[in-house]
Amino acid sequence: MASLTYELTLAGLAVGSAAALTGIGLVVTYRATGVLNLAHGAVAMVCAYVLRGLVVDQGWPLPVAALVTLLVVAPALGLALDRGVFRPLALRGSNPAQTLVATIGVFVLLVGGAVLLWGPGARDDAPVLLGDDPWAQLAAVLALACAVGAVTRWTRFGRELRAVVDNRPLAVLAGIDADRVAAAGWAFGSFTAGLTGVLLAPYVRLDPYGMPLLVVEVIAVAVIARMRSLPVAIGAALAIGVAQAQLTRLHPEGWAGPLLQAVGANLFVVALLVAALVLPGIGGKGRDALPPPARATRVPTALWLVVGVLLLLPLGLAGSDLHTAVQVPALAVILLSLVVVTGRGGQIALGQAAYAGLGALFTALLATAGVPTLLALVLAVPMVAVTGLLTGWPAIRRHGLALALATLAVGVAVSRFVLTQPYATAGLELGRPAGFSDDRAFYALELVVLAGCLALAAALRRGRTGRALAALRDHEPGAEAAGVRVPRLKLLAVVLGAALAALGGGLLGVGLRAFDPEQYDPVRGLLWFAAVLVLGADSLLTPLAAAALLTTLDAGPQAGTAAALIGLLAALTARIPPLTNLLPPPHGRPPPRTRGQPDTGPADTRRAEGRAYDHGPPPAEGPARPGLHVHDLTLTYPGGVTALSHVTLGLSPARVTALVGPNGAGKSTLFDCLAGTLRPHRGQGRVTLDGADITHRSAHARTRLGIARTFQRLAVFPSLTVEENVRLGEEQKGGRGDPAAVERSLRLFGLDGPVRHRAAADLPTGTLRRVELARALAGRPHTLLLDEPAAGLDAAETAALARILAALAADGLTVLVVEHDPDLVAGIAHTVHPMDGGRILS
Repeated sequence: MASLTYELTLAGLAVGSAAALTGIGLVVTYRATGVLNLAHGAVAMVCAYVLRGLVVDQGWPLPVAALVTLLVVAPALGLALDRGVFRPLALRGSNPAQTLVATIGVFVLLVGGAVLLWGPGARDDAPVLLGDDPWAQLAAVLALACAVGAVTRWTRFGRELRAVVDNRPLAVLAGIDADRVAAAGWAFGSFTAGLTGVLLAPYVRLDPYGMPLLVVEVIAVAVIARMRSLPVAIGAALAIGVAQAQLTRLHPEGWAGPLLQAVGANLFVVALLVAALVLPGIGGKGRDALPPPARATRVPTALWLVVGVLLLLPLGLAGSDLHTAVQVPALAVILLSLVVVTGRGGQIALGQAAYAGLGALFTALLATAGVPTLLALVLAVPMVAVTGLLTGWPAIRRHGLALALATLAVGVAVSRFVLTQPYATAGLELGRPAGFSDDRAFYALELVVLAGCLALAAALRRGRTGRALAALRDHEPGAEAAGVRVPRLKLLAVVLGAALAALGGGLLGVGLRAFDPEQYDPVRGLLWFAAVLVLGADSLLTPLAAAALLTTLDAGPQAGTAAALIGLLAALTARIPPLTNLLPPPHGRPPPRTRGQPDTGPADTRRAEGRAYDHGPPPAEGPARPGLHVHDLTLTYPGGVTALSHVTLGLSPARVTALVGPNGAGKSTLFDCLAGTLRPHRGQGRVTLDGADITHRSAHARTRLGIARTFQRLAVFPSLTVEENVRLGEEQKGGRGDPAAVERSLRLFGLDGPVRHRAAADLPTGTLRRVELARALAGRPHTLLLDEPAAGLDAAETAALARILAALAADGLTVLVVEHDPDLVAGIAHTVHPMDGGRILS
């Protein structure tokens, strides 16, 4: 037994050492560039193929081939990625979500290129670099980690690296070449990826799909290390590797035995799932979400007619065998799920292949049990929707990079523990529904289903829900401040996306008359995601075009063509906009303004001057308005930094209260505590509204209670028109609402002219400030919180704003202003509270 434990420990150390290399590369790359490199595994695979080609095919000596692969090819690949893909993104100021999409593009591109160059089959003759001694591999890992630590701590480059990590703009101002630091990070990251690949290749399947996915799984160790600590990453990798090896001695029995055995054999997947769903996520709310589309587009009716004719052509011109054609509508339904979740909801969803696979699996299981195939497909959709609900609920609390990792972890876990396991897939039979066994008949059925799904998605894009989804995608904190129930809306998008993916996956399985887990591999899911992003995630034309493109290219003589093409376009996302941007804008929305063209809406809001806003009877003639108060409020950030210390403040109706003070005084923190964006821990003070404790109410709940806010950085929704922005504020108030409030808000701020139909993305800052204020007032609040409302306004616009705020306060509104403009504060404020050091000074 002791001998077995020792042997298993050695095996675990070998696997853990390779995982530790991955963790080192990911952490260093992230610290130097801010990029979470999902393409790390694809780079490892390419380097493993290069070493094998030099040694096996070209006959090079192993030491020479290894030096060339690791010290020339791998760093050169990293430098090429830096110069060709990620530096242009950095120059454009792209956020982490956009760079993540680029890494997915690189992943797909390298996988497709590997298939084109070396074929899709597996190789079992990869050369062994360090022999079978795991201690040698562990020594190499520790030596590399010590070298990285020494360079980081004691060299000039290390100091520059730490400076870039702490504050890149400030480091650049100090004369540090941040591009050189990033290039070095990419070169080193690719070196570690190459070393991982050549070490793993002799012991795992060397193929374009298996190794990249295997390395993706061990991203868990970098996430556990919070993308910062090398010792934590190495320790986690070795611990998980040894634990996974030791679990192979267990042979659980009973109905859950096969699942437990699969879990024990894939412990890195479990670690990824836990790290993505339970541990604190990397990234940040609102700073790493996918950007909204540059402008709204409209698919011309003539183009829809052309697409319809093309989809109908196989029924008239093709023969009786429509094996390829029947895959197009099914795949289009799957891709439509990404349009709903990513295009309209703005969420990075990398696990849709799992829901599609579950839809096919449940359909096959029910059909094998004797349920008619069509009924089995219908029943499978709500079953997967429930699965989407269960897996989506913990994931939607994440944002940006953390959400992407959560959805990827769910997809990988479903594939590893369900879709590829014989206990779940053995003995399945899947045929066509009665009356649709012929390819033509089944294809016609698919077209009907696809048309219904497109109609559903089109309906989702319109009306109150459509506007709320667009707001969520455009600016999540702004949507929450407008009253949108963000978690509920995210969950709706996830569940609907899971249902659509399940329907498409079931149709695909029925069309192919078999359940094939390779059709729903996580790598294929990344390809689908990249295809939708490349063509335009918010267009209903995208799933049709992408499905036709992917199916046609995959059916061609060269496997990997689709992945290579889509990956190249996704990797060059900084240079190539989504292809649907070529479509015209919707009717009623003029093209973006050219420089020098005046705004079509009134700029001086003269009609608003001297007129109060209709909020009902003034305080003297009716019940008292609610008062918002904070009581002995203290807020401490992680790390022990106290932002607020025992703050007490009361806001009164019909008065303008101002907070002033230097940057860092705590004004914005107090403001966010009042708005619900920040919430103190229990026992650290209270926030009350008319005596009721609302300390732990969310931002959208406070909006529905009548507390509206604006943002220092504009929180408008660029893909919506001015009128739609304002209408959203009225709709999310709750109840039946008051549509007339929209018109009153538009008139108050001079937005009721032609400008009301223009997209917010096309308007200048002064107009957008008025749009944000109009949206806040459309919900008929009793309290208005304004965070630097004069930022970006000229003198005339600031004067007009002062007159409007004075009129609103005279009408009984409670107003709090955080502002640096002393003239504005002096002109409107009844009470001024200076702040410094997290305290109110008077």
